[in-house]
Amino acid sequence: MKLRQRGISLIGMILVAILIGMALLTGLKLVGPYQEYFSLKHIVAKLASEAGGDAPDFELRKRYERQALIDGITQVKPGDLVIRRAGAGVVIEAEYAHKVPLFGNISLLVDFKVSSRDGGK
Repeated sequence: MKLRQRGISLIGMILVAILIGMALLTGLKLVGPYQEYFSLKHIVAKLASEAGGDAPDFELRKRYERQALIDGITQVKPGDLVIRRAGAGVVIEAEYAHKVPLFGNISLLVDFKVSSRDGGK
């Protein structure tokens, strides 16, 4: 009886390793932008809840600028915030894109939208 070998060949193993490596590289490169997104989400929710309806826009932008400097947020500047009055409160929103270089001339473009309506969760 002739036995057939089973399993993955060397070329197959190399291809699987390349695919896993690319997935890990992509995941690791996206950690920073998502950390910044969650920090921004927290800051925007905190500013909106503390502001009430009477805080002027320039004061909210100034507070944001201080907190963004502490948290290392570089993608959203104070002028990028959209501040609206909604009833007795304030709604703060921002939309931005983050370009993440992977390797060579290949990059990922991730679009983010932050709103204080989400409650920072």
